Amino acid sequence: MAPKATVYKAELQVTDMDRHYYASHDLVLAQHPSETEARLMVRLITFALFADERLEFGRGLSNEEEPDLWRRDYTGDIEQWIDLGQPDESRIRKASGRSRQVVVVNYSGNAAQIWWERIANSLTRLKNLTVVDLDPAKIEEAVGLLQRSMRLTAMIQDGELQLMSESQTVTMTPVWRVRPADER
Repeated sequence: MAPKATVYKAELQVTDMDRHYYASHDLVLAQHPSETEARLMVRLITFALFADERLEFGRGLSNEEEPDLWRRDYTGDIEQWIDLGQPDESRIRKASGRSRQVVVVNYSGNAAQIWWERIANSLTRLKNLTVVDLDPAKIEEAVGLLQRSMRLTAMIQDGELQLMSESQTVTMTPVWRVRPADER
């Protein structure tokens, strides 16, 4: 963990009816001093969207050689590389060569649209790329769920995510800009 990182603990119950994945995850999220609360929640939401028993948080902002989240197989090979925000084209290409699937999760609205328009044509040959947009207003709403110790439920059905605490529910529908044909 980074020096002076703020540690959050989350008990996340995932009920993903679209993928038929149902599990509880005890997560520890270290917030880097330069990381915003919104980005921290995007990491948690992204975990819920792609939940798997082997999905884990990378060192992200502390180590540029690692993704924000990743899933490795039992031999250590990277199955899924997940970056948040707007990585440059070379990083996406490098990740595409190192992993079976690359996912980019955007959460900055108009800036994400500008980023995508700039690099979309150059990435059309990457058959293992997924690009997802999250509504920045919904992310800000989800920041209201943030506590140092959280118990959350993520329910996913028909492409819609409901992130629930005991007192609040945030509903969002991720927009899939690019998705490989075998994942539709």
